[in-house]
Amino acid sequence: MAKKKDDKQNHVTVVNKKSLQFFEKYINNPSPTGFEYPGQKLWLDYLKPYIDESFIDNYGTAVGVINPKAEFRVVIEAHADEISWFVNYITEDGLIYVIRNGGSDHQIAPSKRVNIHTDKGMVKAVFGWPAIHTRHGGEKEEAPALKNIFLDCGCTSKDEVEKLGVHVGCVITYEDEFMVLNDRYYVGRALDNRAGGFMIAEVARLLQENKKKLPFGLYIVNSVQEEIGLRGAEMIAHRIKPHVAIITDVTHDTTTPMINKKTQGDLACGKGPVVSYAPAVQTNLNKLLIETAEKNNIPFQRQASSRSTGTDTDAFAYSNGGVPSALISLPLRYMHTTVEMIHKEDVDNVISLIYHALLNIEKDHDFRYGK
Repeated sequence: MAKKKDDKQNHVTVVNKKSLQFFEKYINNPSPTGFEYPGQKLWLDYLKPYIDESFIDNYGTAVGVINPKAEFRVVIEAHADEISWFVNYITEDGLIYVIRNGGSDHQIAPSKRVNIHTDKGMVKAVFGWPAIHTRHGGEKEEAPALKNIFLDCGCTSKDEVEKLGVHVGCVITYEDEFMVLNDRYYVGRALDNRAGGFMIAEVARLLQENKKKLPFGLYIVNSVQEEIGLRGAEMIAHRIKPHVAIITDVTHDTTTPMINKKTQGDLACGKGPVVSYAPAVQTNLNKLLIETAEKNNIPFQRQASSRSTGTDTDAFAYSNGGVPSALISLPLRYMHTTVEMIHKEDVDNVISLIYHALLNIEKDHDFRYGK
């Protein structure tokens, strides 16, 4: 972990040229909910040099394991799936109406280019939208909604669409790709939460490169189907039966317009990882994270999450009779759009926090209250 020479705060750079190349490839590869496998294969191929073994469960959650024979099991986890669309209805004149696969935002759809995934390969299409010239006349304009957004793949009949291999149930993803903005931000679709998958893989890389031997089994988990209800985490938690779980996901940068800090909190990209307070977050494990950040001069922010975190933390915490779980979030701008933004230094710092936290967890570590 090399340090930047001219950084007054001694920021520790973790992401190197090779890992950044993987990150870009990983983000650009589609991984829609329920169809995550190609992305999981990329992830496991990158992780392989840093682990002892791996497996994939029935629904596609990928797991890399260090010290698989150890009885005490610690999980670090992110989710792999991205929001997308399903083909829902094909009109007789060849237009396609859609439904959500996860929390896809109908308001950003018009004029976006997409890929329709078929057994015959990718079919290109666009979300059409009436020209501004045609929307005048004194009537109130219609806003984009599920009932009026549609895909045009250049066909003029339903039969022509179907001959391309498109059918009801085909999944649809945006084609926007990764970029670096102002040498400060990573930008792309599905940073929620393949950035998390990337970061936990980097933790495994650091452990191997720094020759750290853990006194427990470490399960690096890239779960599926988070975007439709934490389902992959629910399944894999029951299989692994961990004793501790540290989850990483994204949270909102609330400094951009139209976000109310009184309800969403005060969080910003570039100011460090976010630790959460919620019923599912085990207090003693959370304290370990905070103490680790303070000891290693890692900047961090705090977030209150009310009844639930809305992340895979909840699935792990309430599994197997209760698993001490905590959440480290990555601040992100423009969630569930195709231009999600995360700060480069935040990525480094989340990786560093998870890495150092693991070094502070002991074999058979007891996080119980009042022990």
